[in-house]
Amino acid sequence: MPAPAADVPRGAPDGGGAGGSPLGAAAASTGAAFIAIAHTAGGMGVLFGQVVRRLFAWPPVLDYPELRRNLYKMAVKSLPIVIVTALFTGVITVIQAAPIIKRYGAEGLLGWGAGFATLREVAPLLTALMISGRVGANNTAELGTMLVTEQIDALRALAIDPLSFLVLPRFIAIVVTLFTMTLYADALALFGAAYSGLALLQIEPVSFYNGVTGGLITLGDVANGLIKSIVFGLVIALSSCHFGMSTTGGAPGVGKSVNATVVASAAGIFVLDYFVSFILG
Repeated sequence: MPAPAADVPRGAPDGGGAGGSPLGAAAASTGAAFIAIAHTAGGMGVLFGQVVRRLFAWPPVLDYPELRRNLYKMAVKSLPIVIVTALFTGVITVIQAAPIIKRYGAEGLLGWGAGFATLREVAPLLTALMISGRVGANNTAELGTMLVTEQIDALRALAIDPLSFLVLPRFIAIVVTLFTMTLYADALALFGAAYSGLALLQIEPVSFYNGVTGGLITLGDVANGLIKSIVFGLVIALSSCHFGMSTTGGAPGVGKSVNATVVASAAGIFVLDYFVSFILG
């Protein structure tokens, strides 16, 4: 004879407790998301400490040939896309300002308006997003592929520290790349804005550059954008190296790590842009 079924109160959830309700599921999902974010932030913090310790180690552990190779791959080869982005950024800035300039006859303020927005915000932000998509994603793919194909385990077997040989040169190269590319972007965006002002508003480039250098824009405005570029470079370097060195699951895992790097870098750039802008005024 089969055992009689246990009496179950009518309407009770199968799983019991808060976990079976929509509210409990939402709370569990939110908690899991916070734990994942905390785990990622903690991993990035640990990686940053390891990189800094190796950066100032004595005797030096930095592999200079690897650093030069990454600087060429990341900085030199990123220059064409930065040139195109910066030039069109300057042109778009003038196009957006043209109606106001014409309405109020404020031709002398075009250089100040374009220069202020470009130097403090637009150039470092757009350059960081471009470098994140090109350099950060590629760096994650390289490190992730090395990890899943056991090349990093082979380095350890040869008594070579992967962080000193692979991560540290890439970390420095990404920060230096973003800083130098921001300098190029500042100059090229102002160049594009000056000559688009000549084409669209008949404002001479000399008048435009007088507005840039007339005293309303200071070295502090330039330094503001350059400090942001260093902060953004640290975010991209940490994200790409962390997700690359924690890749699991073979080839699909590499794709997931690249996607996570792009998302984390973009989110980190915008969040830190707010805080750095607030701190620097």
